[in-house]
Amino acid sequence: MMKTAKVAVLVGSLRRESFSLKIAKILKSVSPEELSLDVIDISELALYNQDLEDENREPASWKVFRDTIKKYDALLFVTPEHNRSVPAVLKNAIDIGSRPYGKSVWDGKPGAVVSVSPGAIGGFGANHHLRQTLVFLNVLTMPQPEAYIGSVHTLLDEKGKMTNAGALKFLTSFMSAFAKWAERHI
Repeated sequence: MMKTAKVAVLVGSLRRESFSLKIAKILKSVSPEELSLDVIDISELALYNQDLEDENREPASWKVFRDTIKKYDALLFVTPEHNRSVPAVLKNAIDIGSRPYGKSVWDGKPGAVVSVSPGAIGGFGANHHLRQTLVFLNVLTMPQPEAYIGSVHTLLDEKGKMTNAGALKFLTSFMSAFAKWAERHI
């Protein structure tokens, strides 16, 4: 039995009623006790610009974010799809965490990806674009089970609670698999 793994949850949507955030909260509620999940706020991160780094003018939000991610054992990305890819806010957070070169906060951490969409294919494009980036950053991304939550708006009630027993069972099994994955790679 491993110690409780601290998991940083990065949500790729800033919308107050974000389906991704609602799913992230459900994932937290169905997580086994071996995982402790915290949603990390990425809404205030300034856009990445290497000139700011080169000139020692990095925004304080970058340092706070990097220091925060360093404290976590594992990573969970919950994201919508924007134009068959990852939303800009999430990509910006990933870029900030990967810099300066050679000091990536992502390196070697186990991770998992959940994509969420009102569309039928569940954010497949965003999921795979994100996986491609995570491979480059040496995030040990769980290969199976994959999680594409399609038609998400039909699975939740007006308060964001899961109403579909099959989907809830899947998310529960996904988090159990992620706990085992994290334990193997921490």
